[in-house]
Parts: sequence; C-alpha cells; structure tokens
Amino acid sequence: MRHLKQALATAVLALAGAAGFVAPASADTTPLRVTMFSGPQDVAVFVALEERLYAARGLAVEVSLTPSSQALREGIANGSIDIASAGVDNAVYMTDTGAADAVIVAGGDDSMNQLMARPEIRAYEDLRGKTVLVDAPDTAYAFQLYKMLEINGVKRGDYTVVSKGGTAQRLAALKEDKAYAATMLNLPWNIAGEKAGFHSLGGAVEALGPYQGTGIWVRRDWAAAHPDVLVRYLQSTIEGLRWAREPSSRTAAATILARHLKIEQTLAEQAVERALSPAGGLAVDARLDLEGFRNTLKLRAEMAGGAPQPAEKYLDLTYYERALAGL
Repeated sequence: MRHLKQALATAVLALAGAAGFVAPASADTTPLRVTMFSGPQDVAVFVALEERLYAARGLAVEVSLTPSSQALREGIANGSIDIASAGVDNAVYMTDTGAADAVIVAGGDDSMNQLMARPEIRAYEDLRGKTVLVDAPDTAYAFQLYKMLEINGVKRGDYTVVSKGGTAQRLAALKEDKAYAATMLNLPWNIAGEKAGFHSLGGAVEALGPYQGTGIWVRRDWAAAHPDVLVRYLQSTIEGLRWAREPSSRTAAATILARHLKIEQTLAEQAVERALSPAGGLAVDARLDLEGFRNTLKLRAEMAGGAPQPAEKYLDLTYYERALAGL
C-alpha cells in the first residue's frame, strides 16, 4: 500500500513541472508555499512530499526552488512564500534591515560549503587579481568566502566580486567563463565541480568553526497566525529526515532527490551519503546549532559592520519543541 501511495504521489509531482513541486490539495487541507535552494538539505521536504507525510497532517505543500537570496527575501516579505528553508543569515538580514520581522524556527545544516577553484588556482594567494562569484555580496556564504580569503592573507580589495545567484547558477558560470576563478559551493554542486575539474581550497566549517547554514524560517506574524500549521509542517519534515537517514532508505532518498533536482542518480547518492554522514553537515532532526548560529551572527557583524546581536532576537524554537514533543 505504501508503494502504491508513493507511486500516486510521484505521478502528481511529475505533472507539477519544473517550476514547482505540489502535493495535491483537497477541501480539508491547508495550502503551504515553501521555497528552498537546491541541495541535499531539501531531501527531508521531498521525502515528506512523496511519502505523503504532509498530506497525512492535512497540508498541501507546494515547493519551489529559488534562483537567489534576493528573490527568497522578497517572497517572504511580500507574503508569496510562507516558509523558507534556506540560509538563516537571510532571516537575520531581513530583521535587521526592517524588510520583515523574520524568525528562525528550526535548524538544518552547517552550510556544507567548500571554496571551489579553477585547476590553475592552487593556493589562496593565486586569487589576487581574480574574480570570485557569490549569490549576492551581502549574504552568508559570500561572507564565508571573504573571511576564508582574509585569514589566508587575501584582502577584500585584492579581488573582484560578481553576483551570479544560487549555487547551481554559480557552478554553471564557473564552467562557462574562465574569467571566474572561484566560488563557494555546497552539496551536491561541489561534487559536480570536482567532476568538472575544479578543486577545493578548503571547507567553511574547517576554516571558520561551527556554523548555522540552512534553517527553517518564516515571518513572525505568519507563525503567530498559523502555529498549528507550522508545527505540523515541522513534524512532517523531521519525519522525512528520519526516513532519509535510515540506511535502508538511502538509495530511495537519493532517487527522490535526483528526480526533484534533475541531477544524476550517482551524484544524488554521493550527496546524500556525505550530507547524512556523522560529519556531513545535516543536523539530526533539523536541530539548530546555537553555537554555530552565534558564529553566523559574529561573521555577519564583522563583514557587514556593527556588533553581533543576541541570538535570541532571531529565534523562536517553541514551534520546534512542540513539533518534537508530538512525534
């Protein structure tokens, strides 16, 4: 019966097309719009869709992949997106700039980022005078890049920064134009970069310490208006992550990820195995790493100016605690 349900869900998802992935709605379900960047951090959501974990809790979840942090921020601010599963630094930015009162309700990963460079770039110092790619110049993973270069003696004025959008877009740009020397890439795109001949100058966590990369965040007023919906979403997502972590489910989880991200099965399998390994970056049960988040805030303050704010300003983990208690 479970396999039949999965097959039916997959058929519906296939009809949704490349623009988004939709769980079918009915009169007694609550529609929910979720946006993410592409990567193995999405596996819990895609599993929850295909295994009908959202549907079982009365949620009709529509998932889209954002092309950039700017598009994501705008969607949360104008209400066209209900839930973001993306870099938590974006929530900090929105709150600090007044774009929206965003709040982080769960964790996700440590960014799983590697600084990937062209074959001829053998050391950090080789990036002097070169062009590096970022999503946007004021986003978390751009700050990781700047800091990794700085601690290796390459200052902000020593290189040119160009915005090229999300991770997949940056990898494509790196392949297409030899003028671009390096960028931060997370899974599965750093594996794809390795296969294309690029190599890593180092990992972000190894260079910078604990870090909160992706998390689940929403507008604070939306959460207050939809507390039960948010708890049910978190419960289903946590269950999806637990399902993917089971050794017997790994291949199936990779197949689901490959289908939704439109990547090769072998690439998806490698990404899932790395992400779910003990040091892989995906947090157990999507727990927030408070030490890592404080480091995220410290890095943003250092790169953007100002003093780090208390982590509690941006957090409301009561929804997560309710969700976990109910599983």
